[in-house]
Amino acid sequence: MAEIKILKTKIDNPEEVMSVCPFDSIEYDGKLIINSGCKMCKICVKTYPDIFEFIKDEVIEIDKSLWKGIAVYVDHNMGDIHPVTYELIGKAKEMAAKISQPVYAVFAGHNIEEKAQQVLKYGVDEVFVYDDPELEHFRIEPYSAALDDFIEKRKPSVFLVGGSTTGRSLAPRVAARRRTGLTADCTVLDIQENTDLDQIRPAFGGNVMAHIQTPNHRPQFATVRYKIFDKPEPVEYPTGKITLASLEKDKLASKIKILESRKKEKVKGIEEAENIIVAGRGVKNENDMSLIYKLAELLNAEVAATRPLIEAGWADANTQIGLSGRTVKPKLIITCGVSGAIQFVAGMKSSTTIIAIDEDENAPILSAAHYGIVGDLYEIIPHLCDIIAQKSEKGEMAYV
Repeated sequence: MAEIKILKTKIDNPEEVMSVCPFDSIEYDGKLIINSGCKMCKICVKTYPDIFEFIKDEVIEIDKSLWKGIAVYVDHNMGDIHPVTYELIGKAKEMAAKISQPVYAVFAGHNIEEKAQQVLKYGVDEVFVYDDPELEHFRIEPYSAALDDFIEKRKPSVFLVGGSTTGRSLAPRVAARRRTGLTADCTVLDIQENTDLDQIRPAFGGNVMAHIQTPNHRPQFATVRYKIFDKPEPVEYPTGKITLASLEKDKLASKIKILESRKKEKVKGIEEAENIIVAGRGVKNENDMSLIYKLAELLNAEVAATRPLIEAGWADANTQIGLSGRTVKPKLIITCGVSGAIQFVAGMKSSTTIIAIDEDENAPILSAAHYGIVGDLYEIIPHLCDIIAQKSEKGEMAYV
């Protein structure tokens, strides 16, 4: 089992060394010890390599040449394909080009062969279709069996799944079956020449960006939320093929019985908004949200918020931006009094134009913004509203 070994038990600066651990796992009572709260983050090893040493587990290396290709799960509801699928196909094609390997799509459902043609249009090399009446509705056991069957037959090096409700249920189940790793809610993906997947996501409450690899397990599973990557352009002359696959009847069995299926009333979200105004902790009370709504009305924008305002009940939970809320990619986003925690920035960093208003010139959001305004939002927003209103009256463009 991996462990952190203490090279020096007695040191001259115990308080300084203890303070480096974010989990208070380093103690000193005449000698240095590491308690059970250690998370193996290795910050102590990197900071004090003369005091701590990380002892790795003995690893049995796998033959990576047996695993080829990047697979994407086709996320859908009764054949209606979720757009996150196309975004993942775009990223899969980008990475596959670096290692000269194919891109696969795995589509499980009923009466979906014609729908699979839509997937081919985005440049997939091969779509594996599991079409069976037992797969008409999503049920975790048969859908897991379909993905597991595909992995057993094709051995993809990487498997990408959308971070939807379905994907978050399916990916960990299949990863557990294959005894491999899974990184959820990745914000950055890249691949090395040896097919090791670089997976980056916020960790420890959004305080750090974790760089995760699973070099000795295949396939490498990752889930990615909608609007993180760009949707590719359709291919004019697709060259891929559709392969019909099937499962044994016993693998289609499920303990879940669908009695009735109803369409959920669609809740208006902010994912598709072209312009968004975000209220942050800088908004001092609920009545002051009227400032945000006035600016949004002038710019024909949707209003969003950060977690503190959601928890205070000042905005609907469907408008929260960040990895614990919604991921957005509008043409214009204006943040008002948002400090810019890693989790929030990860949920909106792909926006075309980011304008940040914050009175703290050292706020992280200003580093993520294309344009920053340092000052009091209570002074800036009314002034901005006046300028936009004047330009609108003159028929000029009111926003970037």
